Amino acid sequence: QVQLVESGGGLVQAGGSLRLSCAASGRTASTSAMGWFRQAPGKERDFVGTVSWGGRSTYYADFVKGRFALSRDNAKNTVYLQMNRLKPEDTAVYYCAAGRLPYGNRITTITDVGYWGQGTQVTVSL
Repeated sequence: QVQLVESGGGLVQAGGSLRLSCAASGRTASTSAMGWFRQAPGKERDFVGTVSWGGRSTYYADFVKGRFALSRDNAKNTVYLQMNRLKPEDTAVYYCAAGRLPYGNRITTITDVGYWGQGTQVTVSL
């Protein structure tokens, strides 16, 4: 079992930055690939980015490449999503996710996910 708690969402102007945090706990937290997804109103939940269980490998959706960066601190069991140059279209609820299987390199689809956080709202204004 893995429990995930997100923090760091809020309201920011276009062009600004936010950093989301996801604190993981549970027996397999440190050996799970982690990722972020987002869901805007009336839309499907989309993949944003993922980091391998060891933190050495990251992978991003095309629409955030060069703007967002994932990192993880396994000593703290925390994953971070640094979001820069935010756009109004980045407005969504952002969900932290942990992989279903241990020692994974990435989670990019909903079927890869074993555990979800409760979500944190990010709103980008013009």
